[in-house]
This record gives sequence, C-alpha cells and structure tokens, in this order.
Amino acid sequence: MKPSGRPLLFLRILSPLLLIAFATRAAPAQQPVQKTVEKPSEKKVEKADAPEKTENPAQIELLETRYRFEANGDSRKEVHTRVHINSELGVRQFARLNFDYNRSFQSIEIPLVRITHPSGGTADILPSAITDQPNPAVINAPAYQDLRVKSVRILGLAPGDNLEYRVITTTTHHPLAPDFWLDHSFDRTGVVSQEIFELDLPASRDDRPDLPRRTPNFYVNSATPVTSTQNSVEGDSARKIYVWDRSAPTDSNRQQEPHRNIEPDVSYSNFGNWDRLSVRLAEELTPGAVPLMSIRNYAESMKELQEKPSVSEVIRAKALELTTSARTDRQKLEAIYAFVSQRIPTVDLPLGSTAFAPRSADEVLSTGYANAEDKFVLFAALAKGLKLYANAALTGYCDKNGVARPSAFNHLVISVNDGKMNYWLDPSLEVAPFGMVSPFPQKCVFVLNRLFFVMNSTGQEWQPFKKTLPFAARQKVEVNASLAGDGRLSAKVHYSMRGDNELLLRVAFHQAPKDKWKELAQLLSLSDGFRGQVTSVNASDPYATREPFTVDYEIAQPRFVNWSKKPVRILALLPQLGLPDPPAKPAPGVATSPIDLGTPLEVETRMTLHLPPGTTTAPPTGTSVQRDYATFASQYSAKGLTVTASRHINFLLRQVPAERATDYNAFLRVVLTDEAQDFTLDREAPPSNAKQGASPTHPSSTPKP
Repeated sequence: MKPSGRPLLFLRILSPLLLIAFATRAAPAQQPVQKTVEKPSEKKVEKADAPEKTENPAQIELLETRYRFEANGDSRKEVHTRVHINSELGVRQFARLNFDYNRSFQSIEIPLVRITHPSGGTADILPSAITDQPNPAVINAPAYQDLRVKSVRILGLAPGDNLEYRVITTTTHHPLAPDFWLDHSFDRTGVVSQEIFELDLPASRDDRPDLPRRTPNFYVNSATPVTSTQNSVEGDSARKIYVWDRSAPTDSNRQQEPHRNIEPDVSYSNFGNWDRLSVRLAEELTPGAVPLMSIRNYAESMKELQEKPSVSEVIRAKALELTTSARTDRQKLEAIYAFVSQRIPTVDLPLGSTAFAPRSADEVLSTGYANAEDKFVLFAALAKGLKLYANAALTGYCDKNGVARPSAFNHLVISVNDGKMNYWLDPSLEVAPFGMVSPFPQKCVFVLNRLFFVMNSTGQEWQPFKKTLPFAARQKVEVNASLAGDGRLSAKVHYSMRGDNELLLRVAFHQAPKDKWKELAQLLSLSDGFRGQVTSVNASDPYATREPFTVDYEIAQPRFVNWSKKPVRILALLPQLGLPDPPAKPAPGVATSPIDLGTPLEVETRMTLHLPPGTTTAPPTGTSVQRDYATFASQYSAKGLTVTASRHINFLLRQVPAERATDYNAFLRVVLTDEAQDFTLDREAPPSNAKQGASPTHPSSTPKP
C-alpha cells in the first residue's frame, strides 16, 4: 500500500473515481420533449476508442430532426435516421431502440423501422417487435406509470446493414402550455455524417398584437449558424422556419470544431424572462394555485398571492406527530426533514420529467414515495402545518443572460430558515444530513417564488449560493499497518468524516449493494493514493446522519518493500492532501481569480507502522506553518519497532485573495515538500532459521468527530 508520487485526492473535492461508483441506480427516465433534443433514437452512440482512421461501430449517415411548435404550446417532433452498421459492436448498439416519453401529455409513433442488407434486400420490423412499458425507474411507483419507454427490438441486424427509422413524438396539453422551449446541440464526434435540424415556430407574440406582449428568447451558437430561413402563412397565422444542414468533415482525420459554450447550439423559449419562469414553476409546485398570468388586474393578483395554500388535517396531524419532542423551530425542521428524506423513498427521476406537475402532499404521504418535486411539496406542507415555510430552488445553471428555460437546471433543493439561520436541504438524496445538499460547481441558485410576479423587476430570482453547514467540517484518517519480514504490508484504514466528502461517501455506500462495498473501498484507496488489494470493508449506517460517517477497510500489498535493497525508503502511509494549485499567470488585462479553498475544514491523518524485528528507522523532520487562511503541521517519530506519522491541516477561510497568490504558493511548497519526505528503513538479515515477523494486532480506536 504505497502512496503514489502525486496526490490523487484533494480531501475537499469529489473524487472522479467515487463519482463513477455512484452510478448504481437504474437509468432515469428521459425528460419531456420540451426539455432536451436528444441524439438519434435518444440512444447514446459512442465513438470507438481507437486510432484516428478506425471506423465507428456504427456511422449515422443522416440524422434529421424536425420540430413544429404551435402557439398553444403543442408540438410535433419527427426524427428520421439512417445508420450504417460497421461492426458487431454497432449491432449491439442498435439492437434495441428506446424512446422515453410521458404518456400524460405525449404520444409516440414509429411508422418506419427498416433494415437494408448489402445484397439489396430489405426487411421491415413488424409491430410485434415494439413494446411499451413503464420506465424501469418507476416499476414500483404506480403514481409515475405515465413515464414510459417505447422500445423496438431490431432482429437480424448484421455488420454491413443499413438501418432506417422514423419516430414521431406529439405533445398536447403540456402542463406548462402555452409556454414551450427546446435545447439542441449538434454532433461533433464524427459519428453523424449529415445532420439536419429544422425548427418551425409560430410568429412571436411581438408580432401578434391580439396576444399579451412577450419576447421569446432565441440563441444560436455563432459556430453553428442557421443555413436557411423561410417565412410562411397558414390561414391567419404567420410562421418562421429555421433550417440547419451540417456535414461532418470529409477528412476523417480532422475533428469538427469543439463546443466550448455552456449553452446548447440552439436554445429557444417563449417564457420571455427568468422571473416569469420562476413564477410559473412556483405555481406548478403550489397545489391549488391560480395562474397569475391569467389574472388581469393587480388587486386580484394580490388577493391570490395572499391566499395561503391550505393544509389538510392529515398533514397537520402528521407534522405534529413528527415534532412531539421538538422544542425549537430548527428541531421541528430537522424532524420533518428526517421523515421526508429517509421515510419517503426517492423515485430517481430527472428534474422536470413530470413537467413540474406534482401530486398533492396527501397523496405523497399515502403512497410513501416521491420524486424530488413531490418531496418538496410534502416537506413544504408539513412545514406549513407547523407555521414554518420552505422555498424551492433549482441548481445546475448560473447564467441570467441565457435563455430562460427549465431544461437549464438539473436538481431541486429546499431553502428553510429557523429564525436564526438559513439552511439548504436535499431530501431527495435520502441520506444527506440536515443542512447539506448535493455538491454543484455553480455559485448561485434559481429561486422559485410567485411574489416575483408583482415585484416588477428581474434578477431577484437569481441568488448567490452560500453554503453554511450546521456543524464543523472535519475528516480523520487513521492507518494502522504492519510490515512483515517478507516485505508484505497489511493495514487497517479508518475514515471518519463530517462535511462534503461525508455526503459523497454516504450516498455511494447507500446506493451500492453491500456486495459492491469492497469495490467502493478499492476506489477510495486508489483515490487516496494507496496501492494494494482491499480484503474487507465495513461502513456505518448511512441513515445515521447525526453522527460522522465512518468507513473501515483492510488492505494488503505483497512485496511492499525489498529488504535486499539498502537502505529502504518509504513515504508515510497517509492520504496526500492535494491542495489546489495556485492560479496560472493571467493574460494581460485579465484579473486573477482568488484561490478557492472551499468550506472551512479540518483534516487529521495519522499512521502507525509496526516493523519486523531487527529493523531500524530514521524518521523525517516534522513541519509547521501557519497562515490566516490555513495551518499545517506534521510530526514523525520512531520508537523501537513502531513508526508514527501525523499531518494536520486546517482550512480557515473559503478563499485566498488573488494578491496573496505568492504567499499561498509558498505555503503549498511547504506542504508538498513535507509530503515528499520519507522514512529510511534498515534491517539486519535474520538467521536462516529465524521466523519472519508476525503482524501485531491492530488496536481498536474510535476517533471522535
């Protein structure tokens, strides 16, 4: 178990290896048609990992997508695709076509699925090969059975064949109608030879004096300009058609232009602005609300806003039951949060897959399961029963100058206040401690509030995200290792965490079956720079959110050292801290950004290494450095056959100002230099009949958080 030469895990940042381990839930349902324009057949087709001239497993020769929207929000989407199958991998990729939709306002037709063989013969797929089933994520959730997957099983497909299909998705009476929106990004991998995208829109309401004035948002990436436009008139309705016709480069060695924008290539929305979107979504998440856009005068609007949503006696009684022993508002909020997050299982659906049309709090309570939106409705109702209040906010996007559309966001969090502090909650994670939310890189949230309707100003819906944990963030790692006479290393590693990585590990171990925990521990050990094979693992109850989350695993590495080499040098068996790098020198005229240290965090790591008889040790020298933004100290010692090492770093501030980059760089060099120090081991050759040193018993220890 040897720490690598370069830090693999900054203990304050999510490890990509662990993020991979999180993908243990069933694949979620696709968003409604207004949300995202997917790639062909809503099925991911990956470019083969091979040299530049290697063929793709399947080459999409034509991807044609045509959208038509009506003024009332209805839409029709038709996708026509022709695919050439190059290999058996391509056969497997297209052996089944899956199309997700929401039956409550969408329908799907598949009028054509045809295989053309190299010989010229054709075979049409029969209707009996088409199935329509609930999305796998909602199999055990009857309330969400409208989320469906229509599948086509493609039999008889072989390398060299051409596959052609058409899919028509029709949307009527969408819950957010007459508003509609879409996103679309063009293929840049070379998998698609020709891509045609057509957008047929009704005239904007600025061109219709008989309708309320509202300017749609329309964004087109300058790297993917419109190929042609066309105006048309159908009866009394004016329309405009935009067409993009793009072809992959003829030179297979030349890549297409990268997509660096955070926006899709094409975004359209007729919400008009972000505050209107905030109001509309807040209405959808407020059962019984009267749409404010339908109210024509200020007095009626204020009357509707002053109408507080009623709470049923069932909900009120449940709220009182949950908070019998609670004395403060925070204790009450913690009690109902624990119930909603842990006792109401989460149905893992993408944000907006039910079109922000939630069920009532009574129905959510009676069924005992919910998606993120329904969990908010239940939590807000329970809070209202206690005369407390909660607001919803969306995360995943932070550009208030972008196109106002629901599809920009990917998660919902809840904001509450106990009269002293504001807390962000994420009950959809089930095991998130009170006051912790799933991490996201954006520094803002999009707040949903109906009051924005009468504020007559925009921008207030965008609010900075200030994460304040209700407890101090701390992490402890203890390594108790033994080095045998044959060079074998065995160790027991103990983690105790409070803070961001606590949530990361809680979710990972909660979502993974227990027979997969060893794989998680192996990833964790690799992330922290440890080599070797994990032999056993145990973790604390992910639902015990009032206590630090702990993980214990045992790891072994044969031939950790070669005693024949004199002297033997080893690094301290501790996770390396991996502090953030100082900012690069900016271009002339560009301001330097501050160095982000994240949430204040204290990290303690400690190692005890037991050596075989006859071993002498020369430990390195400890280090100590203090700044107002962070402190670091290390200690190393060797007494007899026991070697110890400890490092303690305490991040005190969230950021280091840009003008102090030189000072931070000096601090970083001290830490890195200390981590590069090693122990020098020397061992006398034992007599030929001597027994090899046995590994001592690992002393039990349970560090406090």
